[in-house]
Amino acid sequence: MIPRLLRGLGIAALLIAYALLAHYSNDPARDPALGATISITPLLLIALVFAWRSTHRLILLAVVALAVGLMLAAWPLLKSHFGLIYWLQNVGLYLILFATFGRTLLAGRQPLCTRFAETLYGPVSPLHARYTRLVTISWTLFFAVMAQISTLLFFFAPLADWSIFANFLTLPLVGLMFLVEYLIRRRVMPDSGHMRFFDAIRAYREDTQNRAKDDAKRDAASR
Repeated sequence: MIPRLLRGLGIAALLIAYALLAHYSNDPARDPALGATISITPLLLIALVFAWRSTHRLILLAVVALAVGLMLAAWPLLKSHFGLIYWLQNVGLYLILFATFGRTLLAGRQPLCTRFAETLYGPVSPLHARYTRLVTISWTLFFAVMAQISTLLFFFAPLADWSIFANFLTLPLVGLMFLVEYLIRRRVMPDSGHMRFFDAIRAYREDTQNRAKDDAKRDAASR
């Protein structure tokens, strides 16, 4: 319990530190090299972790090394447009989440929030299934709107204003979305399980692990 809490606090501290550094570097008076460095560091770290854990480690590490070389060659361009890298990261995350929720609403698929509820509580009633489908739609629309707001602010407002939205308002707005949905669920479905923020994280983790196991079984069966 304590190691998990410490890990969570460490991740939260890193996220806060990155948000502060990103906002600091978005000031036009700062050195653009700082902004470029901070903007590309998370991308490189994610790429390195993914490459290191892959079964094609050497190939992907070589690709990462090549990408670093290209970034160094294009360093003057990166310094001039580092804000664009920040925006691409921000709006890219929203679009990934939009697609993650939205694709489960297609015909023949189970809505993501329904899947989360079943992961935590087992089979759900038809009423609960309809409600969780609406919740999935709501999150899909939420991330679409967030991507649009981010884009409008980036291109039509001062960079500092966009930075406040991207670095300091995203998580509070997500938390507010969880709170509003929780309060609505308690009112319209008082007998259902009350999934909280950390329950959703646990459901996502367990669902991801279960799907990874299923994929591994299918790969083993196909060989």
